Amino acid sequence: MSDVTTKASFNSQIINAEQAPKPVGLYPHARQVGDLLFLSGVGPRKAGCKDIPGVELDEQGKIKSYDIEAQCHSVFTNIRLILEASNASWMDLVDVTVFLTNMDDDFAAYNRIYAEYFADNQPCRTTVEINKLPTPIAIELKCIAALNQNKQPNSNSMGE
Repeated sequence: MSDVTTKASFNSQIINAEQAPKPVGLYPHARQVGDLLFLSGVGPRKAGCKDIPGVELDEQGKIKSYDIEAQCHSVFTNIRLILEASNASWMDLVDVTVFLTNMDDDFAAYNRIYAEYFADNQPCRTTVEINKLPTPIAIELKCIAALNQNKQPNSNSMGE
């Protein structure tokens, strides 16, 4: 289920997946342009709430501790939900950019879990360390999928 809006200027469709966490700004979950699907940055938050798997915050809302493995599994779930709302699949992913906030501590666990999810599909990947993300998370993914020309985003329901 998704909210699909067509932009005639360059034949694109905006997709917002009801099952995925709402974006934290004015941007869609994804935008299809031709046979390419561009996903906005996706983090591990749970849909319908502000809970972040494996994150413990202090009184000021700063990260006290976090579990990178729980966040990895959650972000991959969120990517899958957005792909499904776009009538795409995991196997359609062709490029993944990963942002980690602590490469030294988190790369090995992230890399192991990534390999489990992408054993059958090996998109191009770039992993970079950044200082901070907009919410108290340790990982975010930005993805591009190549779609079958006959597929169209699922538009049988209204979005959030």
